[in-house]
Amino acid sequence: MNSQTLKSVWDAIADTPEEAALLKLRSALMTSERLFIDEKNLTRAQVARLFGITQARVSDLMRGKIDLFSLDTLVTMLARAGCPGELTSPA
Repeated sequence: MNSQTLKSVWDAIADTPEEAALLKLRSALMTSERLFIDEKNLTRAQVARLFGITQARVSDLMRGKIDLFSLDTLVTMLARAGCPGELTSPA
């Protein structure tokens, strides 16, 4: 049996390091969006209008269906909401 230590769950499920990096970014953006929604105490209808998506897509976001959202879509949703999308590089 081959034992290996991975940095994250994304490294474990991705086929390549590039795919893992994309999953990490998408996950971080989705988490930011869900926190924003919770902090503002928004309804799904309000979120749909603010992000320019359907309420069904809001449900997908809130359920963490990462495979249904591209990086472009997530960044666009944040921009529509007036949230600054900033990435910081690791130390």
